[in-house]
Amino acid sequence: MERDTSPVLPPAVPATSGSRLRVLLIEDDDGDALIVEELLADAAVPATLARARTLAEALAGPVVADCILLDLQLPDAMGLTGLTRLRQHAPGTAVVVLTGQNDETTGVAAVAAGAQDYLGKNQVDGPLLGKALRYAWERKRTEQVEQQLLQQQLLASENSRLERGLLPSPLLADPRLELASKYRPGRNGSLLGGDFYDAVELTDGTVHLVIGDVCGHGPDEAALGVALRIAWRALVLAGMPMADVLATVERVLVHERIRPLFATLCTVVVAPDRRSARMSLAGHPPPLLIGRDGTGRLLSGEKLGVPLGVVPDARWDPLDVDLEPGWSLVLYTDGIFEGRVGGGAERLGHEEMARLLVELLGEAGPDTGHGVVLDRLITRVEELNAGPLDDDVALTMLTHLEDREEAAE
Repeated sequence: MERDTSPVLPPAVPATSGSRLRVLLIEDDDGDALIVEELLADAAVPATLARARTLAEALAGPVVADCILLDLQLPDAMGLTGLTRLRQHAPGTAVVVLTGQNDETTGVAAVAAGAQDYLGKNQVDGPLLGKALRYAWERKRTEQVEQQLLQQQLLASENSRLERGLLPSPLLADPRLELASKYRPGRNGSLLGGDFYDAVELTDGTVHLVIGDVCGHGPDEAALGVALRIAWRALVLAGMPMADVLATVERVLVHERIRPLFATLCTVVVAPDRRSARMSLAGHPPPLLIGRDGTGRLLSGEKLGVPLGVVPDARWDPLDVDLEPGWSLVLYTDGIFEGRVGGGAERLGHEEMARLLVELLGEAGPDTGHGVVLDRLITRVEELNAGPLDDDVALTMLTHLEDREEAAE
């Protein structure tokens, strides 16, 4: 066994079978400290021992150890007070209480307070001490793994709830329409952003589409995106005119945000006869309209309005669009076209993104679903970016099925 006089040990690989166990002894009695050193030598456990004579000395810096041997009778900490302070300072380190108090009640209380084991000084030998240290470290490691698993489960559950709020089931009944949607989180992969979309068909056959993007990433942005999406759906179902819907959704954003955040939004209202649409843009990139012949064009952004939450009492003028049978409308967030190309600083851009999608649709077979094509688009853009995209991506594609239109007539 090696001995070190410093209270903390140099960083090392965490103890595993065959590696040295890093032990910090907090003990003011030199004789007892010598006994611990001899016991560890007899234990046949590879260990590196460091010592602190007081709790304050141990807490003076970061504790780098696999296991701590703690005396409950220190000059500056008596009883379980030292254990409590030590666990607060080094919550990830296993603690074995080694004390002259051979009191079962105190032992139970120490384990309940977070110690991995409780040993009496006059009842321990080398093998028992070595085994206790190894077991304590394994218990602590298992506890940390369980905590990480629980945190991941909670995060997954939270993200699932947020995702259901951001990406709902569309309310479409018209068999002549088909909706494909895709969402891909950004590079971090663990936090949803504020991208959202929705589709609602009213009783008169009018179909409302929306896609939006709250600036930023994280739970605040995702929660705000959920609030905006739900507000939009409720207002649309209530039959409110689109101009009033946008103004009211902006009011919701201003009142619900906890710091200055804005959102971009694109709304499209498709007429019951499916021959025309009305589009409104609030700082959002324009939709892509694809005709039955496979050609596509980005709808004019001449009437692009400001994002929601930027200018008080803003207005968003609509643009009327004629639709030919067999059309497809693609709404998207900026994450899909802000990736880099060519390994440099050049961005893909929404025009090149639109060209790629039209190309992929042309290459797809008649039995290939549009959801598959949208997946291929994301994959292609990631390939051009040489890795996952930084921003979240939301895509939704509404298609008018011409063959079903003819069958209905």
